[in-house]
Amino acid sequence: MKETLLYLFENKTLSKEQSRTVLLKIAKGEANAGQIASFLTVFLMRPVTVEELEGFREALLELCLRLDFSDFETVDLCGTGGDAKDTFNISTLSSFVVAGAGLKVAKHGNYGVSSVSGSSNLMEHLGYTFTSDREILVKELDKAGICFMHAPLFHPAMKTVGPVRRDLGVKTFFNMLGPLVNPSFPNYQLTGVFSLELLRIYNYLLQKTDRRYIVVHSMDGYDEVSLTSAFKCVSRDQERILEPEDLGLKKRTQEDLYGGSSVEESARIFLQILKGEGTAAQNDVVSANAGMAIFCVHSEKTPEDCIAMAREALLSGKAGKVLSRLLKGN
Repeated sequence: MKETLLYLFENKTLSKEQSRTVLLKIAKGEANAGQIASFLTVFLMRPVTVEELEGFREALLELCLRLDFSDFETVDLCGTGGDAKDTFNISTLSSFVVAGAGLKVAKHGNYGVSSVSGSSNLMEHLGYTFTSDREILVKELDKAGICFMHAPLFHPAMKTVGPVRRDLGVKTFFNMLGPLVNPSFPNYQLTGVFSLELLRIYNYLLQKTDRRYIVVHSMDGYDEVSLTSAFKCVSRDQERILEPEDLGLKKRTQEDLYGGSSVEESARIFLQILKGEGTAAQNDVVSANAGMAIFCVHSEKTPEDCIAMAREALLSGKAGKVLSRLLKGN
């Protein structure tokens, strides 16, 4: 590890194979906390390259506890985080809405590092018990339409670096990796990223998979369809920039998306929206993101039709019932 650090301190970049090897060593406990912190800090000082991120991803997938959900056609909604926007839990809420619309959601998530409440913080607060037991997760998919995979249970490297990431308290390349390493390898994926450069990298890496995907980035920095500005979305065969008005929605403000200053406040906002009691802005943003995920699966429909499906699932209470069924069976 010392040799790798000295190499990186000379402003050199790693090849895909070097990146894979060093992350395997970290996962196997061959680096101490100081070395891990130094390693992560390198990529706060300069952008991670495509080859480095691809190597890190290969290492995580090589070591991960894989799940076979081949009996289902699943979709994942997961953002990178790291946009420092302090929004409510948009992708997690949207996941329940998508399940409420009748799709099967294999949600991958983790504790927040640079935010108050990540998806795992929220789910834990609501009483969900994390598990890596496939039988339990398959039952949740079947009965509730959604299951939740807490990343450290499936990725040894994430568990190893978790305490260091929490101490650093800022986004690292692990934020970039989360949506790329869902251990169930979903058929479809809606992913939000915090920069245009990362959107380009994601598009490159996801093109090497066989899944259908949409990657989104709001032009004012959000890792989701925030409706606060135009947003860029890319898929395997299309790239375009859309305004909120293109989806039949109003433009919103950053204040509309505030997620609270504690896990408790985030959970209160989450439940209020899931009950159909959110503000018009909150409902629009959730419907937009859930609608884009539905569109990823049902590309024969229009985005507007898919957003309408999402809104119906949210406001009719179907999404709220998904949470009730999930927690009841957990």
